[in-house]
Amino acid sequence: MNLRLATLLAATVTTGMVAGVFALYAHTIMPGLTDTDDRTFVGAFQAIDRAIINPLFMLTFLGALVLTGAAGVLLRRDGGGALPWVAVAFALYLVTFLITIAVNVPLNDAIKAAGDPDRIDLATVRADFHEARWMAWNVVRAVLNTVAFGCLTWALVLAGRA
Repeated sequence: MNLRLATLLAATVTTGMVAGVFALYAHTIMPGLTDTDDRTFVGAFQAIDRAIINPLFMLTFLGALVLTGAAGVLLRRDGGGALPWVAVAFALYLVTFLITIAVNVPLNDAIKAAGDPDRIDLATVRADFHEARWMAWNVVRAVLNTVAFGCLTWALVLAGRA
């Protein structure tokens, strides 16, 4: 396997992994937490957010963007028509990345900064978290990232044929 295909494959896998994370939050984690009391919601969300900030997730989350960009650069010539698909995937993932940084991370940081669930006003912390806003933007991330994954998958098919 050449460097172009290996990079595109790595971009596809990491983008798919991140799409899976966002989808899991959208269809399982957040709906499950929504029906809990304030103490459970705040404590569980804080614990989940602390756990997700780990080297594997960060490498995957940042790696998807870097690898997709690198795949685009490597496919500039003789990519078998894959380059436009990689470019669209890169743009979609970049929007996903920006949404994460602008919306989800600040809300995550605020709920973590609220402190120990045994020592805070849980109802206020949960209300200030803007759960519906977090969930809506996460669905946007999940959809955009899933489409980016599909674009990269098709790019991989096209590049493999070239």
